[in-house]
Amino acid sequence: MYIIVAKSNLVKTLSHLYRIVEKKSTIPVLSNVKIEAGDDLKFTATNIDLEIVETVEGTINDKGSITVPVHVLYDIVRKLPEGFDVELKTSADDSNVVLKSGNSEFTLPALPATDFPVMTSSSMPFRFTLPCDDLIKLIDKTKFAVSTEETRYFLNGIFFHTLEKDGRELLRAVATDGHRLARQDVASPEGAKGMPSIIVPRKVITELRAQLDDTSSDIKVETSETKARFTFGNTTITSKLIDGKFPDYEKVIPTSNDKEMEVDCKLFSEAVDRVSSVSYEKSKAIKLKIAKSKLTLLASTPDSGSAIEDVEIDYDNEAMEIGFNSRYLLDIAAQIEGKFMKFVISDSSSPAIIKELDDESTIYVLMPMRI
Repeated sequence: MYIIVAKSNLVKTLSHLYRIVEKKSTIPVLSNVKIEAGDDLKFTATNIDLEIVETVEGTINDKGSITVPVHVLYDIVRKLPEGFDVELKTSADDSNVVLKSGNSEFTLPALPATDFPVMTSSSMPFRFTLPCDDLIKLIDKTKFAVSTEETRYFLNGIFFHTLEKDGRELLRAVATDGHRLARQDVASPEGAKGMPSIIVPRKVITELRAQLDDTSSDIKVETSETKARFTFGNTTITSKLIDGKFPDYEKVIPTSNDKEMEVDCKLFSEAVDRVSSVSYEKSKAIKLKIAKSKLTLLASTPDSGSAIEDVEIDYDNEAMEIGFNSRYLLDIAAQIEGKFMKFVISDSSSPAIIKELDDESTIYVLMPMRI
């Protein structure tokens, strides 16, 4: 194999691939990137559960395939001087790869491409195309609520499924960590109806989202009961899904909340951020005292003192108090795109619904705290 690739192209591809690969694996080839020079030039990385394949522009002088340590390769290439191409050529016995660029030359150990694991391309009967902006919205509006508690593994991802609501076919994303819940709807694309409900792991969501800003093309989605594949531009990401049952999230979305409070999102966020400066680092608890046209935010600790701030609101109901984790409030407020956010509350011990004033496609549910 003998290929020539522009440094900028190679750095960009390797920066996507190396993140999913362990530096030291009990299976040595899993620390490598597979380079395939055939009709086109492909780079593949995997950690068994997740596989990323990228097609790279380059010159193929001799066809072939090989694997080399991806972390070492990336570290070398990103440090090479600008303005030079990168040559990669296998030795006669395929035991090494020689890298040349400018005045630099490196010899890297290689393992045969036949040793590299392939993610089984099982049948993925459900295939549809999703606008890039829709997938970004589904991810961005929910990923902050994904649980990081490994014992509740079925919450360690975003739950995707289709449904019909008010005569419309929808594709829905849901995430929860038990303290808060985020739910986002977009129009269901043709071909998605009847797809299995799937939980896409947090790590896959992170890698997928990291690359979506570099593309404007539609996303080709393929899924089965056990795997999902996302193809866009020159990239294909294939992942195993979380094998578990996502909880019946509809049961935690209150239906009898009757008190509505509207508040300027920016003013509210800034006030929460200031007041929470004196709250305990672990709980970050603050109290909301809600009265007609006025919201008072309070926090106090013996060590840090106390804080109080008033914010004007639109509220015309009985006065009440409710406590929340300020970090969770700020996470939700950060997702609001419009000027105003709405709280729909019942009492101090029941979960609150939070949403954008003029957008019913997104809702958040937040559990209160006792303060």
